[in-house]
Amino acid sequence: MSNDIHFGLLQRIGHALFGEPIDREWLMRHLKDAEAAAVLDAGTLSMIQGVLTMGERQVRDVMVQRSQMVVMRRDDDLAALVRVVVDSGHSRYPVIGEDRDEVVGILLAKDLLGYLEPGQDLPFALRDVLRPAVFVPESKRLNVLLREFRQTRNHMAVVVDEYGGVAGLVTIEDVLEQIVGEIEDEYDFDEDETDIEPIDDTSALVRGLTPIEAFNAHFGVTFSDAEFDTVGGLLAHQFGHLPEVGARLEYQDFEFEVTAADARRIEQVRAVRAAPSPDATEDDG
Repeated sequence: MSNDIHFGLLQRIGHALFGEPIDREWLMRHLKDAEAAAVLDAGTLSMIQGVLTMGERQVRDVMVQRSQMVVMRRDDDLAALVRVVVDSGHSRYPVIGEDRDEVVGILLAKDLLGYLEPGQDLPFALRDVLRPAVFVPESKRLNVLLREFRQTRNHMAVVVDEYGGVAGLVTIEDVLEQIVGEIEDEYDFDEDETDIEPIDDTSALVRGLTPIEAFNAHFGVTFSDAEFDTVGGLLAHQFGHLPEVGARLEYQDFEFEVTAADARRIEQVRAVRAAPSPDATEDDG
């Protein structure tokens, strides 16, 4: 394609970005034309699309669910806090009181380092290193949240629902991923696909964020959703920690194997329903 056509595309994109307000669909059409003409590469186009759509997305779309938050407790001693840091590898943690609806502050892992130096015998009190928690509503737009994160130099916020209860947490990384994208692997689900992908009659790949109610409906079981909303939250509780890929757990009549996970959540599991025992089969007959 000639330089004149390249220049014309750049002129139109520049006018759209810096000139008079224009319809977003028009802009996206010309950006795609620019990609087709090799003026923009696919990665750049994807980032621009991410920026343009941030104003349409809300915190609830990207937050870590309440049941999957890694938290510390107000009454934990130094050894317990260090164990959580070592097991999870995070840099920031919500600190809770009686339950997850009572977030009393944020702990930065680096603030524990001074108490761990050899020869140090400093008295430790969690309240001395606790930082104020920032609370945001589920409905806040991501572009607004990113601007606030940058202005306040804050990297984490606790998300609250319309009733004031804690719904989850969101980090600046969660927001930036909407621009630069995530690193996908072979186990990632397409957002347009179902939460449960059957393998055969007794097994399926299940997203961690699958509602327990949906899991129950698919398999005809009655897992309780009184304490946890999602399959990932329930299994993280049963493991007692955030498991690594390959970890297995037997729960009720199922064996679960973690097939995808990151430092914050169970992304996907393989659920295999145990075959009925011979005795049970005979009794049914």
